[in-house]
Amino acid sequence: MSLEVNIKKKFRDFNLDVSFQTNGEYLGILGASGSGKSLTLKCIAGVETPDEGKIVLNKRVLYDSQNNINIIPQSRNIGYMFQNYALFPNMTAEENIGVGLKLSKKEKRIKVKELLNLFRLEDMGHKYPAQLSGGQQQRVALARIIAYEPDVLLLDEPFSALDSRLKSQLHTDFFDMLKLYKGEVLIVTHSKEEVYRFSENLALIENGTITGFGKTKEIFEHPKSLSEAKMIGCKNISTCEILSDNKILCRDWGLVLETESIPLNCKYIGIPSGNFEIVNEPGINTIECKLVNVIEEINEYTILFKNNKGNENSLLYFNINKETWDKKKSQDILYLKINDFYLLQ
Repeated sequence: MSLEVNIKKKFRDFNLDVSFQTNGEYLGILGASGSGKSLTLKCIAGVETPDEGKIVLNKRVLYDSQNNINIIPQSRNIGYMFQNYALFPNMTAEENIGVGLKLSKKEKRIKVKELLNLFRLEDMGHKYPAQLSGGQQQRVALARIIAYEPDVLLLDEPFSALDSRLKSQLHTDFFDMLKLYKGEVLIVTHSKEEVYRFSENLALIENGTITGFGKTKEIFEHPKSLSEAKMIGCKNISTCEILSDNKILCRDWGLVLETESIPLNCKYIGIPSGNFEIVNEPGINTIECKLVNVIEEINEYTILFKNNKGNENSLLYFNINKETWDKKKSQDILYLKINDFYLLQ
């Protein structure tokens, strides 16, 4: 299984210019609203036509501007799951699953029954979409797509139509359902949690351009660029200046950090907000803090502070569980040691 995408499309106030390749592993496309995520899927599906470029699925050319190839959506054998599931409201679950299947009545009945059982919808076949829960509608939509045995499955924000309580309940269930499908899977989302759970590879998209690509867990654990660090939610980012082989100045915080080696192309430092440790005295990679604010979250505090020894005004963010903070907050001077940080291009 493989998918190659190299396309461009221009609008009045937005340009899409994306290039990536998959090899059978689940690919997540992560980006903010309006970054071009859904537009990329629509181009792959044939719903939108790029201005130029090429799309190849399993060595079959779906679109090639140079050779004037543009396979119609119905002939691409692509399963596209829309944000709102696009179920026909006047059809039952079993009718929605079987719609368009080119089989005899008997074969279609057997196929639909198999899928209803497979997706744990045995007692829901006669119900209409309005009579189904959000999770059941989602399963009907996925069953309908898999009925066609597509070469690639495109999931466009599959949890956006569900409330937060349902999302957490359905993540595991949905992933189990996906295991029933053996082809390529692309999932588009603006949720870091969803893309981390579902995708093996990750493409980061920003303003219509792929700004990062690689193994999902590697990007989350060790981002290499400013774009990657921002996309995974790193709040503490500063420009930097290399002072020596093992020392680097964080300009925004007036802080010098030491590390074993520093790449020459390092331009920024990123510190995850959970990578601080409260210590009793100053030392290497330790900040004497000037507290600015303490924000209470549900399970933790977000501590906003500055470097008390620096002349800079940029804030740093530190997340800590409530019990630990409540034991330490009475200290006259707070020292935070930085256990790990990102060296970013």
